[in-house]
Amino acid sequence: MKYLLLINAGELDLSGGAVGCEPADWMRFDQEITDAGVVVASESLADLVTQTRVQVDNDGKRTVTDGPFAETREVLGGFYVIDVPDLDVALDWAAKCPGSRAGGAVVVRPVAEFPGA
Repeated sequence: MKYLLLINAGELDLSGGAVGCEPADWMRFDQEITDAGVVVASESLADLVTQTRVQVDNDGKRTVTDGPFAETREVLGGFYVIDVPDLDVALDWAAKCPGSRAGGAVVVRPVAEFPGA
């Protein structure tokens, strides 16, 4: 079964990086999860605070707003899509992820699989 691991950063430092998560921690985790053969896709976002929101109203008018957005507490830093036997294994990988430490969190969501897709 496929699961999406959404990595939400905890406290950010002055440069916009996550506090308590050193690049070496991420490199070790990425190597471990890749070597395990469970990664379907993964990406790290280039900047944890820059974002652009697109909304389309009922009349089809598009509104584009540059962020960051103060109303959200979570800062999406990246994701993994993994293919593992069950939720318990996905939760084990989420707990190993450096993004789950230092006030951060990893949200685990099952990926919908449609017949014939």
